[in-house]
Amino acid sequence: MLLTTPADEPKAAPDRRTKSTGGALLVAAGIFLSRIMGLVRSHYFTKYLGTSDSADAFSAAIKIPNFLQNLFGEGVLSASFIPVYARLLAEGDEEEAGRVAGAIFALLALIATVLVTIGVLTAPYLIDVLTPGFAGDKRELTVRLVQAMFPGVGLLVLSAWCLGILNSRRRFFLSYVSPVAWNIAMIAALLIFGGGVDQANLVMLVAVASVAGAALQLAVQLPTLLTLERKLRLSLDIRAKNVRTVVTNFGPVFFGRGVVQISGYVDQWLASYLIGGAVAVLGYAQNVSMLPISLFGMAIAASELPAMSAAVGGEADVASEIRTRLDEGLRRIAFYIIPSAAAFLLLGDIIAGALYQSGEFTRDGTVWVWGVLAGSAVGLLAGTMGRLYSSAWYAQRDTVTPLKFAMIRVALTLVLGYIAALLLPGWLGISQKWGVAGLTASAGIAAWLEFFLLRRAMNAKIGVTGIPAARIAGLWSAAAVAAAIAFAVKRAMGVEHPVYLAAVALSVYGFAYLFITSRAGIPEAAEFRERIFRVFRRAS
Repeated sequence: MLLTTPADEPKAAPDRRTKSTGGALLVAAGIFLSRIMGLVRSHYFTKYLGTSDSADAFSAAIKIPNFLQNLFGEGVLSASFIPVYARLLAEGDEEEAGRVAGAIFALLALIATVLVTIGVLTAPYLIDVLTPGFAGDKRELTVRLVQAMFPGVGLLVLSAWCLGILNSRRRFFLSYVSPVAWNIAMIAALLIFGGGVDQANLVMLVAVASVAGAALQLAVQLPTLLTLERKLRLSLDIRAKNVRTVVTNFGPVFFGRGVVQISGYVDQWLASYLIGGAVAVLGYAQNVSMLPISLFGMAIAASELPAMSAAVGGEADVASEIRTRLDEGLRRIAFYIIPSAAAFLLLGDIIAGALYQSGEFTRDGTVWVWGVLAGSAVGLLAGTMGRLYSSAWYAQRDTVTPLKFAMIRVALTLVLGYIAALLLPGWLGISQKWGVAGLTASAGIAAWLEFFLLRRAMNAKIGVTGIPAARIAGLWSAAAVAAAIAFAVKRAMGVEHPVYLAAVALSVYGFAYLFITSRAGIPEAAEFRERIFRVFRRAS
């Protein structure tokens, strides 16, 4: 069996389920808007830069601020700061919560200053480590881009602190929609200067715009935060008990989340040795594959972490609360992630074509991105559910267990990625460019191992968790049938424009999946349908 759990799934109390689902919806709404703007940015980026060396350089350079934002935002602060801060709020100790928040802000400001200084000075060495396959003008351009972007890194780190405060106070939407400002700044640079300057200068202008966008992302969160956190006291005093707890947890979580983020750099490092455009195509595909992970994995994990962290009572009571929330979250994740993976496998060409195929980006590029998306589908479900299990560990103040399993995952990613990207294409007699698809598929295999390790350890600690294998099989069957219907519609349309194909075929796919799962009595389908009806009722 793929996943095991008792046959009778516990039903949550309506109020708890409503709050849990509501928080996840707000996170998902914010992430959806920010990711959509990210895809709009990618659309114009591919239009003006395609799979050029400048596109490779920018895709490599922008990974550094993305890495630090994900590390500090979703990672370190979510796992080390939110459990302590949320517990203080649950206990009604606003004064201590304000002191902890102020001390962590001061500490992060100091860290951000050091990071920016080191990043600007060591950019040439960072590029040699992260993209050793880059040489000549491409390497020099990547170095300049990293140096231009690094001041924005400090602002994004402070923005992550805002996210921790707002999430703990159940203000999910603002913190996750704020990256829209970051993307808008870069989109504006592309629209203003695209086609008017050469590609190298265009990416430099976009890099400068990214720093302005980072400042906007921080600025839009501060007014609401200062209204909510009236007891904020800025200091660098890390001697207080609760501050020490955050700092103590900071190290293991930093390395644990850092190890997970490094797996993305392993892919980039290996892709830099492949043919030109490989790093850019990997980035384009990841922009798409991260959408369902962010919407459903991050949304559910982010909304559940403060709730699980605030669980009080005896050991058995806390374990029961976490177990219930885990199972609810896993079922919601599976309902949305499985059809996403099936779409990447069978309909990835029209997804990539609708988003990217224009200007410098041709049909060949679309098919290339499809192959990489198909590879990412291998571990999409495991990687997303693994995020929720990691959050459950962090909620129990255990940061070491996820670190151990993350290290195993990265080691396996490196070994399998090297074989799949650099050796396997030659063994199979296919173009080297398909090594990028091998990278994402091998990373998916490693994600499954990490997931099984996380789940096994959690089951030993709090009792059996997971989804029945029959439920998983039913969702995959529904997605496969819906995808086959959509594929037949695509073939029958007889048009080549990818936007029209995507609008019709993907709509058919979504409706077919929802119809099949509704008829099968899947509770998440009924919930989704009810939300849609509620939206239409309000609109009318």
